[in-house]
Amino acid sequence: MAAHTTMKPLTLSERERITDSMLKIQSVRNSLDLVDEDKVPSMEEIETCLKSADDSLRVALGYVPSPSPAEKESHEF
Repeated sequence: MAAHTTMKPLTLSERERITDSMLKIQSVRNSLDLVDEDKVPSMEEIETCLKSADDSLRVALGYVPSPSPAEKESHEF
């Protein structure tokens, strides 16, 4: 079982770098949406990795990660 760690506060410079990285990851995700996934090996794994990175950076900035499509469906009426 992983030990719970408390994150240290981010400096302004760190927040800016994380935000910049998060925006770049979002740009890559949007760009890959326009590519035929059958033409890129392991596209689903790439998309999962990018979403995980995006979620982790959001948590570091204090945002709640966005729910997955399956989680969204389970909460809809």
